[in-house]
Amino acid sequence: MLCQYFAAEQCRSCQLLAMPYEQQLAKKQQQLSQLLSLPQDGLLLPPVASAEFHFRNKAKMVVMGSVTKPVLGIINHQQQEIDLTGCPLYPSAFQDAFVPIVEFIQRAHLTPYDVTTKKGELKFILLTRSEATGLWMLRFVLRSQNCVAAIRKHLPSLQAQLPSLSVCSVNLQPEHKAVLEGEMEILLSDESMLAEQLNDVPLYIQPQGFFQTNPALAAKLYQAARDWTNHLPLVHIWDLFCGVGGFALHLAAPGRVITGIEISASAIECASRSAVELGFEHLQFQALDAAAFAKAQQQRPDLLVVNPPRRGLGAELCATVSQLQPRWLLYSSCHPQSLQSDLALLSQYKVRKVQLFDFFPHTAHAEVLCLLQLSDPAA
Repeated sequence: MLCQYFAAEQCRSCQLLAMPYEQQLAKKQQQLSQLLSLPQDGLLLPPVASAEFHFRNKAKMVVMGSVTKPVLGIINHQQQEIDLTGCPLYPSAFQDAFVPIVEFIQRAHLTPYDVTTKKGELKFILLTRSEATGLWMLRFVLRSQNCVAAIRKHLPSLQAQLPSLSVCSVNLQPEHKAVLEGEMEILLSDESMLAEQLNDVPLYIQPQGFFQTNPALAAKLYQAARDWTNHLPLVHIWDLFCGVGGFALHLAAPGRVITGIEISASAIECASRSAVELGFEHLQFQALDAAAFAKAQQQRPDLLVVNPPRRGLGAELCATVSQLQPRWLLYSSCHPQSLQSDLALLSQYKVRKVQLFDFFPHTAHAEVLCLLQLSDPAA
């Protein structure tokens, strides 16, 4: 992939960009193979490649410059303000959307926040596009509520220029440090969710909710989970750290009883809406702490699906899983090193299948899906 920012040494976010993509994949696959000790009957599947560019569905832009000349991009490793609106990781539709957004910042007199002087209001622009509908979700991250009225006043003009803008909100982040967003969200649009669809499953995204930034690879990940488990004799399935329900909704089928657990109430709201649309009776989602839920249960599921944050499951939750002993464990990891640590604690499980999904081309990061089986199924 050719990138003007990388060539000019203005951006190093894609630290592996100088390496041909085939070599990037081979290197990640080799590292994964060395990291995980597979049994002889364990299967390491070929890595699933991403498109090299135009794959991201979300832009996180620092707002810099001035009211008259706002700049959307990054402050790079050399402390330079770089306009990143031409980044090739974004589909061309993003470039078209950035233009009216910049004009809106000017029209609404939203002063970019300056970290050094601690002055200004507008910190970030968070822009998400639905692959299924082409609609947008736009979030303005502000230091205070001082500019909320101005955004409300001028929002109709932005919607006229960008009619595919479906969800719009303001996030308040008053702290003077590099924290992307705060707890308070102010919804400005009639719609509160952005509709998406991966494979045959409807999904929804809310302003503060997590959603994969590479939807094409997310669809393949969820389909792999479905394919790997559709032949297994499963009735009870738990999906811990379920988010908006990607895994649970893909595994739903007649005769299966599925419970999705996620601490975020807004994510559960999205997942529950999808479940209603799919029409499965025994598919429910609850806003609870995943570790606390698992610890309180007396009966084990046939399949436990886990998709933890980068830190992994950790010793306490691994101990709970070992005590429950579900016969099958489907582990989706965004950090292979923490996956390795967790698998060492889950020693009674054998790895049956492993596959790398290259969600983040040109970086050292990857998503890994593992199917594990209890060593003694009769336990």
